[in-house]
Amino acid sequence: MSNPIPPGGPGLPETQTLIPDSVTTQAPERPGKRAKGAKPASLWTDAWYDLRRRPMFILSVIIILILLVMSFWPSLFTAIDPSNARTCDLSTARQGPSAGHLFGKDNLGCDVYARTIYGARNSIVIGVFTTIITSLVGGMLGIIAGYRSGLVDTVSSRVTEIFFAIPPILGALLIAATFRGKANSILLVIVALAVLGWPMTFRIMRAAVITAKSQDFVIAARALGAGAGRIMFRHLLPNSLAPVIVVATINLGGFIAAEAALSFLGVGVVSPDISWGLMIADARNRFLEAPLPLVFPAVFLCITVLAFIMMGDAVRDALDPKLR
Repeated sequence: MSNPIPPGGPGLPETQTLIPDSVTTQAPERPGKRAKGAKPASLWTDAWYDLRRRPMFILSVIIILILLVMSFWPSLFTAIDPSNARTCDLSTARQGPSAGHLFGKDNLGCDVYARTIYGARNSIVIGVFTTIITSLVGGMLGIIAGYRSGLVDTVSSRVTEIFFAIPPILGALLIAATFRGKANSILLVIVALAVLGWPMTFRIMRAAVITAKSQDFVIAARALGAGAGRIMFRHLLPNSLAPVIVVATINLGGFIAAEAALSFLGVGVVSPDISWGLMIADARNRFLEAPLPLVFPAVFLCITVLAFIMMGDAVRDALDPKLR
């Protein structure tokens, strides 16, 4: 009588090696790794996990949040309304810091601290709206030129080079000086900066779209019959948006500094509106006699620009896998 076939099958040993549960341990999870069963990782998810561990990003966000609160609710920081002429006393002009006036008085006897707080609103509003306009215009033209190629790309690129040849501050100075008094000063500064600020976003978006449109997912979408609009805005735009966000974040600080430069030169924000550049221009003639009315708005301006640049650098490092 032949031996029965062992449970493991012919040619296999009858005994089986059992691995204890204590030995089958899983590899330790990396910081920020998602649990089993969670949604697959994406560029934005990985970037957010990376940003949360960057002290530079956290510090810049805290500063920007304080500046935003200062812009929309300045009364939380000071009880003095600098727009009211009664709060200014010419007899106390250039007075030093005191208990009621932390930054002292300016050349007109107005509280420097209150004007610095209220000046944040116009400076940040101009920077934010200019960034939004340049990102929309430059991004839209860039995605169309990068996807269409041919004549559309050639004409768009040549027009962009013409705008690149104009120095931004000089061009904005010319536009603001030409139309000064014909429109609201804040709106005029936004338009002047936006007219010459979109070419950089155009080039970044165009290069990203040219790189992305040769990928397999775009070829597959085109093979399935997707139209040009669907390919551009449902497939190319999400995969080309990261570098544009980085540039927009860094440019926001640059636009705030540009507004201060225009106001300092006398073609930007004008009284009774308040901005840091206008405060610096008003205080420069008496700087040696009373430096504080110039120093404090200049410090706030530097901190604001630096915060946005720091945030832009952190976002760039998080969105670019090569820099991790």
